[in-house]
Amino acid sequence: MEYLKEVYKINLEDLKEDLYLRNIPSLKIFQGLKIEKPVTFFVGENGSGKSTLLEAIAIALGLNPEGGSKNFNFETKKTHSELGDLLEIARGSRREEDGFFLRAESFYNLATEVDELGGSPFSNFFDAYGGKSLHDQSHGESFRSLILNRFRPRGIYLLDEPEAALSPTSQMSLLCIIDELVKKDTQFIIASHSPIILAYPNADIYEFSEAGIEKTSYRETQSYSVTKTFLDDAERMMNLLFDD
Repeated sequence: MEYLKEVYKINLEDLKEDLYLRNIPSLKIFQGLKIEKPVTFFVGENGSGKSTLLEAIAIALGLNPEGGSKNFNFETKKTHSELGDLLEIARGSRREEDGFFLRAESFYNLATEVDELGGSPFSNFFDAYGGKSLHDQSHGESFRSLILNRFRPRGIYLLDEPEAALSPTSQMSLLCIIDELVKKDTQFIIASHSPIILAYPNADIYEFSEAGIEKTSYRETQSYSVTKTFLDDAERMMNLLFDD
């Protein structure tokens, strides 16, 4: 089940003086993309536009730009681009029952907001986050706790570089959680550099580059090829990197 089916072309003429957006090659020539699988990955170098587009999709879905669900409305600092207000999306025949935007860079702010809401009249609020404050857990534990307890079937979940807080073992555990939820009509869109997370089977992978946004295969991603080359002969790579 895909609740989000398509993201439409952006008309850059509608942008204001947002020089950052105008200088992202993949978005300058963006022609839209179809979301056809329960799990879709965005990959690319830093600054390639994948997180910017993921954030815009979150806004178009009504999710909080800094992270959280539709019910979160905190804002530490207004840094999100105007892209989310311009983006057009096409939905499937059914509407998701839940949604959440989880981004590594603002997770501390999200955890603080959860603490604020946990002190409100909402009963058993922390149950959805592992039963205790996310600040009372390690970074990786809080990430995993949120995903394990807060994500529910028949939802749409956007994850921006979840590997930032997760060990390789925890990343594999995340794949198991994703798979269990996919079997229960759940959709994921994930921006990632992790060759472990990107290995999830039967997913679509979109690569962001100066050539635009193009669908690619797992073994053709830079995350896979660079990591494999490094691990196949780490000593040689060290010699190349540090060669005087």
